[in-house]
Amino acid sequence: MYWQTSRYQIDLTSPKVMGIVNVTPDSFSDGGQHGSTLAALKHCEQLIRDGADILDIGGESSRPGAPPLSQDDELARVLPVLREAVRLGVPVSVDSYKPPVMQAALALGADIINDIWALRWRDETAGAQALRGADLVAAHPKCGVCLMHMHREPQTMQVAPMQGDVVPQVRVFLEQSAQSLLALGVAKARIMLDPGIGFGKTVAQNFALLARQAELLQAGYPLLAGWSRKSSLAGMVPSNTPDVTLAVTERLAPSLAAAVLAADRGAAVLRVHDVKETVQALRVLAAIR
Repeated sequence: MYWQTSRYQIDLTSPKVMGIVNVTPDSFSDGGQHGSTLAALKHCEQLIRDGADILDIGGESSRPGAPPLSQDDELARVLPVLREAVRLGVPVSVDSYKPPVMQAALALGADIINDIWALRWRDETAGAQALRGADLVAAHPKCGVCLMHMHREPQTMQVAPMQGDVVPQVRVFLEQSAQSLLALGVAKARIMLDPGIGFGKTVAQNFALLARQAELLQAGYPLLAGWSRKSSLAGMVPSNTPDVTLAVTERLAPSLAAAVLAADRGAAVLRVHDVKETVQALRVLAAIR
């Protein structure tokens, strides 16, 4: 199996590591560390040295409660980094839900559109003439696309999380989202699915998506897993310290455990902050295989 993207066919016979590049001041994990173009590019280069197979550049935080960012501000953050990152020799993904940002990114040579809204977002102020993300992806000859499940939107998703058994709900949503793209002429090989760990789900529901990941794979598409440093891992502490939670910077060990479990259960791409350590952990999995 492979993932067709603008410039690369990504071989998915072994799990691939997608390194996170947050060009933001307010991301939950590393906000502000790579906020300038120079800092973000240095981080891109370091992630590649650490073994990243794909870079994922984002200019707007999607942490719970994060305020929306204007289109102009997002373009100003992302495009200068993307313009240089596409020269680094690896596939480059742009993490955005705004069609004008997608359009500009694809024009600069981005390989993948990674959309937390699964191409559903609409600019209500633009009226009937607003760009549609699905149309942009369909019009592009080869770009890859990752469709994520999100319950509600970032400002409210954890205020009122999903109810009931989330696994079939997430699978149906992702299947329908993919089918909509197929109907527009997008080749199946261009589509990746993401269950959206932490996006409007409870801790138990997130772990259910990991435990029953095989059910999501039955949809017939490769899966991206994004467990890195998520708040669901904050409670992974000794049983004699139940009132303690792990800070974001203390979640490396549970992040690696979740990544390896996701890969062992068939995830094709792991979206992570800690690339070097994830690559090392995956080598253990490869060794026993």
